[in-house]
Amino acid sequence: MSQMKQHNADNSPSSPGKFKMDKSPYILHKLRWHHSSLAKLTMWTFLFLFFIFFILYKSPSSSSTDLSRRSLRTTFWGGSEWEKRVRESSRVHSRNGFSVLVTGATGFVGTHVSVALKRRGDGVLGLDNFNDYYDPTLKRARQALLENAGVYVVEGDINDLTLLKKLFEVVAFTHVMHLAAQAGVRYAMENPSSYVHSNIAGFVSLLEVCKSANPQPAIVWASSSSVYGLNTQVPFSETDRTDQPASLYAATKKAGEEIAHTYNHIYGLSLTGLRFFTVYGPWGRPDMAYFFFTRDIMKGKPIPIFEGPNHGTVARDFTYIDDIVKGCLGALDTAGKSTGSGGKKKGVAQLRVYNLGNTSPVPVTELVSILERLLKVKAKRLLMKMPRNGDVQFTHANISLASSELAYKPTTDLQTGLKKFVRWYVSYYGDGKKSSQR
Repeated sequence: MSQMKQHNADNSPSSPGKFKMDKSPYILHKLRWHHSSLAKLTMWTFLFLFFIFFILYKSPSSSSTDLSRRSLRTTFWGGSEWEKRVRESSRVHSRNGFSVLVTGATGFVGTHVSVALKRRGDGVLGLDNFNDYYDPTLKRARQALLENAGVYVVEGDINDLTLLKKLFEVVAFTHVMHLAAQAGVRYAMENPSSYVHSNIAGFVSLLEVCKSANPQPAIVWASSSSVYGLNTQVPFSETDRTDQPASLYAATKKAGEEIAHTYNHIYGLSLTGLRFFTVYGPWGRPDMAYFFFTRDIMKGKPIPIFEGPNHGTVARDFTYIDDIVKGCLGALDTAGKSTGSGGKKKGVAQLRVYNLGNTSPVPVTELVSILERLLKVKAKRLLMKMPRNGDVQFTHANISLASSELAYKPTTDLQTGLKKFVRWYVSYYGDGKKSSQR
């Protein structure tokens, strides 16, 4: 405040002799009143702006769902005990094992991948911000599952550069499995900024830290089959066009692939993108059709079944979670080392992208029929035209590249996979009274 007052007092021209101040008592009194009022106005303006800032950014009662979802606020971390837990979770217990940072560790795929890595002797550290896109209690239950498997999950945002840098200071990760992302095609119409925050800015934040790490880790990350967008060539191949996204979610995933190319080219980071095709199974996401179909069929509620133009069939290449996990581990196992050091590229690094699907598209109507048989309940089907919300009519993966280079071979058909999912669902939610709403 004293600086502001000094600034106001010194507001007269700096060239002496060119301005003669009127020293009459009236003028001096008026100037003193003017300076005093201006100082008070400045002070109250500053206090008001500070109050608004405090309310918007600090007060938990005023935080909207969107703000909490995009917040960088991180649960307290640091200290010797915290570092000890981080190191212990990341410690390798097998010969030639990896030390892997898994982002989005309490997500659907992240949980299964983390457990699989830990079981085979790799060191695994999880990172997740536990946002409320869907029921956070499900994520906490997955966290308990991970804790039982020996995986510690650090609560934090991938845009928190201070936290990310600290993790790499504590552990020299050999690999990063980047699965943190804002998921869902339809939700992008409600909260587009969350997709930019997580899928673009978050990915860049992670790559910025990885490029400067010494040694640089190899990175495997989740892209999506959604990048194929309006492509009509079937089955979808990695060489097909991906420049016609049908949703903002797809656009952010496509942007991620271009960002990966940039960091590979400039900094020598080894990057492998995995295009997942409609992953399903136990501990899945409540926003996925197979999940909420199950919930609503059990509760006797009608379920929306979309049709394409002219009553066209809507079909998906449903891929069981265990098959996806095998593909993720195969990508990690075949990932080449990054070639940079200290943020500078030393040589050509590996850059890959693979489809991970099941190669057998199934109509959504058949999905419902299978669920009816497993649940022994007749579904109340509500046929609807497919809305213009970014969904595409069909997906179908060509997995020949992943098959030859990752030894990827899906083995679970939809009937078998849904049976395992329903068994888990009934076990977790019981009679359906426990909420599975997001």
